[in-house]
Amino acid sequence: MLNMPRKKPEIPFVEIMKKLNSAGLKKTAPNRVLSGEEEIMSLENRVEYLLDIIHRDKRPASNMLFFVMYDIESNKVRYQIMKYLIKKGCTRVQKSIFLADLPSSIYNTIREELALVQESYDNNDSILIFPISTDYLSAMKIIGQSIDIDVITRSKNTLFF
Repeated sequence: MLNMPRKKPEIPFVEIMKKLNSAGLKKTAPNRVLSGEEEIMSLENRVEYLLDIIHRDKRPASNMLFFVMYDIESNKVRYQIMKYLIKKGCTRVQKSIFLADLPSSIYNTIREELALVQESYDNNDSILIFPISTDYLSAMKIIGQSIDIDVITRSKNTLFF
């Protein structure tokens, strides 16, 4: 029988954050450039993702649509939370804002684990997690960067003569 390499057991997110805290959070370099996961998809792709959720014919009844937003001082903690949210299936819509359309069980896990992380070290950070309906999401307005939302939403009618 061959000796198969054993897969290391996955360390729970809260434990990773406790270890990070014990290693010292204050030693973070300011404005450090992080890996490629720091990249955010283009505005058009983000809007397309939002519209896909709105126009889906069959969203699972057990899914929750919710935003996660944070204001976190430590680059290390902020980076770990960003990686965690992406791993859980959240989509980054801005640097510190994520949108998810996930089962209620994952929503509850995210909420509970982020609360434990928040309590695990002395900080002035804030994390907001709140459900949103597809009606509110469909009423979104984009202010700022130039984008033709009518083209993306396919709401313009074109007449050919």
